[in-house]
This record gives sequence, structure tokens and C-alpha cells, in this order.
Amino acid sequence: MKLEKIIEITRIKQKIKEVEEIYKSILPERIHSSKDAIEFAKVLIGDEDREVFLVLCLNIKNEISVVHRCHTGSLNASVVHPREVFKAAILNNSGTILVAHNHPSGDCQYSHEDVVVSKRLMDAGELIGIELLDSLIVSQKDGVSLKELGFI
Repeated sequence: MKLEKIIEITRIKQKIKEVEEIYKSILPERIHSSKDAIEFAKVLIGDEDREVFLVLCLNIKNEISVVHRCHTGSLNASVVHPREVFKAAILNNSGTILVAHNHPSGDCQYSHEDVVVSKRLMDAGELIGIELLDSLIVSQKDGVSLKELGFI
């Protein structure tokens, strides 16, 4: 009888990078509304030339504790999977998250895929006990909340 090798994970290492000083100056003390999160996300990714998907992890006081650049895509697409989105929240003991992605074209009109991905993330979050507060689409000048539009 041949025994299989068993591997036990004893430590997961996270690479922590301090936010640049410019971001610290615009970081809201607390997220009180979608508008607060939109303004912050606009500064971080509004002017990117490719789609970037961010996860904002919040603590129990609705303060942003972690900003995770989950994925960088192409001009008009970004592949997002729930396991990648919720990984930062799980590792940082966050009970709630906000997600945001940009539209490099400057047009924040949501697509069918934006709504489908947001609903999928909401369902996954309910399953694992991490609430998706909102899904945002931003550009350099504008931003929309899929929650405020009634999609999640």
C-alpha cells in the first residue's frame, strides 16, 4: 500500500504594500455612501487605460482597511472570479466589501456582464458570510452604483 503525501498549509503569506501618500490624503475616514466609495475609486482607477477590478475591504466601522487590485484586464474586459475577490477579505477578516471597476472609455454605462458578475459576487458573499455592499463602475469623471440602480 502506497501512502499519498499530505501537505498541510501552515501559513499563507500576504504581501502588504503601503498606499502612496496621495491616496492617504483622499482616503475617506468612513464609507457613508456609494458616493464616498465612488470618489475614492475614481482617484485609484478612474484614469487607467485598461479595466481594473478593485476590492475594498471594510472593517466593522466601515473604514477601508484593505484595497486589493484584484485584476487588470484589457480595454473592455476583466475576468473576475469570486475566489479572487473574496480572498483579500478572508485574509483580512473583513465582513463587508465593495467592488469597483473602471470603464476606460469614460462611459460608466453598465453592461449585462457587469450586472451578472455583481449578482454572482453577492450570492457568493452570502454563502461565505461576507456582504457585498455595492458594485461600482467608475471613470475619470463619473461613477455609478449598481446597488443604487437596483441591480444588487
